[in-house]
Amino acid sequence: MKVFVSWSGGKDCSYARYLAENSGLEVKYLLNMVSEDGKLSWSHNMPAEILEAQAQAMGVPLIMHRTDQANYEAEYKKAIGLLKKQGITGGVFGDIDFEPHREWVTRVCNDSGVEPMLPLWGLSQDKIMADFVATGHKAMVVVTKAELMGEEWLGRIVDESFIRDLSELRQMKNITACGEAGEYHSLVINGPLFKKKMVIQETSKSLREGYWLLDIKKYELKEK
Repeated sequence: MKVFVSWSGGKDCSYARYLAENSGLEVKYLLNMVSEDGKLSWSHNMPAEILEAQAQAMGVPLIMHRTDQANYEAEYKKAIGLLKKQGITGGVFGDIDFEPHREWVTRVCNDSGVEPMLPLWGLSQDKIMADFVATGHKAMVVVTKAELMGEEWLGRIVDESFIRDLSELRQMKNITACGEAGEYHSLVINGPLFKKKMVIQETSKSLREGYWLLDIKKYELKEK
């Protein structure tokens, strides 16, 4: 079956893609919804340039479909319709346990005539994190909710050390292991499905509307 992956650039959608391909699905496209000017993604406010470079590193076409907030669902369905013309019959999503979004995914896919697939749904978040690292994926923290995680978390690599430190913080604050409630977001920069790796060379940090953001100033794609 030929499928697309709903793409934010982060660890959950990346691991969902990994599991989907391991199950025999053929991932032909990554789909990301971006602002009307095409500069930022709606999911993590990630610059389009960074997501395009990431897709290049993986060797998978990235479809960036423009929309405003008011027409998001209609435009998402329109994007799926265009992918169906390319032979796509299913969509892969990285949702884990947020029921309203699962319902949204199911409705949008059913209305669009493609099969929704959520390979992470219902799995333990702690297990997802451990398996993500164990399978050779590498992600960098690029957004944190300031009231829960300070700027010192920005730029950290999601590894065993990160998981341990986050576990300690979770004992004091209401944070989920995968950041499913928006506590933090990541950018995957290497992994088993990457043909090249992203090397982040220069960054800066900024605080905007209650969130710490890692602005990537310079990067390079290198051979693994």
